[in-house]
Amino acid sequence: MNEKELAGKVAVVTGAGRNIGRAIALQLAQAGAAVVVNTRSNQAEADAVVREIEAAGGKAVGVLGDVADPNTAAALADAALQRFGRIDILVNNAALRGELPFERMTFADWRKVMDATLNSAFHCVKACLPALKKSGAGVVVNIGGMSAHTGAKDRAHVVTAKAGIVGFTRALAHDLADAHITVNCVVPGLIGTPRPKHTPEPQHHLTHSTITGARGQPDDVAAMVRFLCGPGARYITGQTMHSNGGAYLGA
Repeated sequence: MNEKELAGKVAVVTGAGRNIGRAIALQLAQAGAAVVVNTRSNQAEADAVVREIEAAGGKAVGVLGDVADPNTAAALADAALQRFGRIDILVNNAALRGELPFERMTFADWRKVMDATLNSAFHCVKACLPALKKSGAGVVVNIGGMSAHTGAKDRAHVVTAKAGIVGFTRALAHDLADAHITVNCVVPGLIGTPRPKHTPEPQHHLTHSTITGARGQPDDVAAMVRFLCGPGARYITGQTMHSNGGAYLGA
């Protein structure tokens, strides 16, 4: 892989302060892209990722805000254009997860996850689309979830939102093809990311195992995203790509 295959490109990555989002931002920067690093509420995390990119010779800017709000999505697009002059790549990684029995789930609980995971992707694509069209080789990568394909207990809101991401990907691939924008979904599975104290392992992690014998790392997912953003993936669109060590082998 050309180490700077994304030289001159500009990427917007939501939910980029830690774990998979952080790894994606760092890998895109390593490939030569300038990166807009979004976090919902942790300025220190955003600043740390920006510093890490800049320390390696890259370019980045942090933008704080909840992308469930269309005003934040607009602010991300504005920051990219004002600081770097273009947008070539959008990675919709921001999401909310959690477990709650359906009988106890309120509509507010449901909407909170839908807004953070699915509606945020809508807002960000709408905000970035004019610039992505001008790119001539735009890329949208949506980050899915394995439980959308396997199902999971106590995750009706999360499973539904992530399944919606798959449908959104397929629909956008058709709608944006004439603008030379590829749209794909990358689905992490059984990734070894740190969890807050007293947070239980997700139910679907307890009922699935990898065939490689090991949990994946955020960089395993980021590598797939990096490939889909590069010149070697221009013939790939509308696809759902799983990065999970064989934990889920369905179509």
